[in-house]
Amino acid sequence: MTPDSLFTALWQDYTTRLCPSAWRVHELLQENEPLINDHIALRTFNLPQVGLEIVAQPFLRLGYIAKGHYQFEQKMLRAQHFEHPNPKLPKVFISELEVNRCSEALQKIVRSLVSHVKPDMVTDVDFLYGGRLWPISLEQYYLLAEESEYAAWVAAHGYGANHFTVSVNQLSRFNQVAEVNAYLHQHGFVINAAGGEVKGSPELFLEQSSTMADRVVVEFDEAELLVPGGFYEFAKRYPMANGMLYPGFVEASADKIFESTHHQR
Repeated sequence: MTPDSLFTALWQDYTTRLCPSAWRVHELLQENEPLINDHIALRTFNLPQVGLEIVAQPFLRLGYIAKGHYQFEQKMLRAQHFEHPNPKLPKVFISELEVNRCSEALQKIVRSLVSHVKPDMVTDVDFLYGGRLWPISLEQYYLLAEESEYAAWVAAHGYGANHFTVSVNQLSRFNQVAEVNAYLHQHGFVINAAGGEVKGSPELFLEQSSTMADRVVVEFDEAELLVPGGFYEFAKRYPMANGMLYPGFVEASADKIFESTHHQR
């Protein structure tokens, strides 16, 4: 598999299973050239069967290189981003829940779910867009959501890109992330307002925003339920002192982007 075919498969899964509204965003923002995808993000648990290192392996085999490390203390997450020597390929942001820091009740549920994962299930690249690798009950989902919406999201959906990201730098109709937000508001999209609709600043070399996640149908043991799925992000990168666009991520901004998949109260 090539990087292009992997991202095509991830996009197909993302737009059919996790974020069907992404096609509408695409239509609204598409100009003369194909939209540039700044990065995708994937989520997991920090357990041996499925940890960040496991999720990263297919990208490393395709030539991606590990870059920045990030810590989200309040959410009990750690993350790392990866870049390809070909700058035209999207960055990859992988996060994991530090299960060992959570309550015993959460740990018990998550370890039970992940016990279903055998090594051969995460060997081939297709697990990255294969969805959930375990059965889950509604009770388990609700208990996880009470403590960690991130845990509940991974437990419900499994593996797939929780977001793709439009590079605002590419757009000619819009120069600012705030302009993209306003345009999407006009077309009925809800923008994640946690920490402000625009997260980051030119001084931090990165501005980001995102839609709130689509509500999608997930099958649980007892019944189907509408739960938050994927969302679409928008990022503008600014040049550093050396003239190169900032390649990393800003922890404070990413912390709020995670909340795009929270239940809307």
